[in-house]
Amino acid sequence: MPESTLTVAGLSESGLLERIFPRLNRGSAGTTSLLLGPGDDAAIVAAPDGRTVFSIDTQVADQDFRLEWNNGYRTSGYDVGWKAAAQNLSDINAMGARSTALVVSLTMPQETLVSWVEDFADGLTAGIRELGAPDCAVAGGDLGRGRELAVSVSILGTLDGREPVLRSGARPGDTVALAGTVGRAAAGLALLESSTSFQALSGEQRALMDTQCRPRPPLAAGPLAREEGASAMMDISDGLVRDGNRLAAASHAVLNLDAAALKELTVPLLPASDLLGTDPMAWVLGGGEDHGLLATFPAGPKLPAGFTAIGSVEAPAPTESTGVKIAGRPADAVGWDHFAD
Repeated sequence: MPESTLTVAGLSESGLLERIFPRLNRGSAGTTSLLLGPGDDAAIVAAPDGRTVFSIDTQVADQDFRLEWNNGYRTSGYDVGWKAAAQNLSDINAMGARSTALVVSLTMPQETLVSWVEDFADGLTAGIRELGAPDCAVAGGDLGRGRELAVSVSILGTLDGREPVLRSGARPGDTVALAGTVGRAAAGLALLESSTSFQALSGEQRALMDTQCRPRPPLAAGPLAREEGASAMMDISDGLVRDGNRLAAASHAVLNLDAAALKELTVPLLPASDLLGTDPMAWVLGGGEDHGLLATFPAGPKLPAGFTAIGSVEAPAPTESTGVKIAGRPADAVGWDHFAD
């Protein structure tokens, strides 16, 4: 059988693992926390801090991504591997922590091409390294066959002896700030689902599409925010308003966002909104898969590098619930719901 058409049905598990293992990130010698990697029943990871930060995320074909989009773009294994790395690294980042190791579970239909799986491993490793977490080792995982293509990643991190930044610490008078981007992945999703061929898109439009397929969370910003005294922080995975409501509820506060600051965030989205006739503000408020960081800081003369002020924290009035406002008015609870139709 030609190599280009070889499917996972044509290999044993050990044969497929032999192709995957050399492609996985093992961390840098002397700095990795990985003590024992793939090959045994379980991996061993050092935890010198005495605490382990842990998260897990899953992507399922036709729920979290499509193998072929309406505009003709085909999702590569590299895309899925990169995104699996990005969304999990972002969760650790949002705690002000540093990622140390991850394990991967990949379930595949038997017609899945071996080259797609190899591409997935390459994308996973590239995402870890290029996003800025080269010491996060791929410690192991599991392979299986199933009706749907699905990948789950469990990730570990360390606080390096410091305290985590939680969602619950925002206080009245704090500045609400954003690191990274919002709305771009949502604009890219709209382009992927449009009838305009991806080959006809401009460079700016393709860049938005790429943000959906290969998000770039600001991994340096999380630990920096912790060092600079962030009072609360979270990853924006489901939308600025929806996730802002979660932070506000945890902190028993109101996040009052600045309309002018939000308007500035729509500017990079205009190439997509002009093409599709869509209000870009809907993407800013409801799009979350850029995996930017929403944080609050005690009021002061400046914010940490990479953060932009977008509002302030207020105490809710006696008859008012917690949540997000825009220019003093309650914002609609838009965003991604994992259990919505």
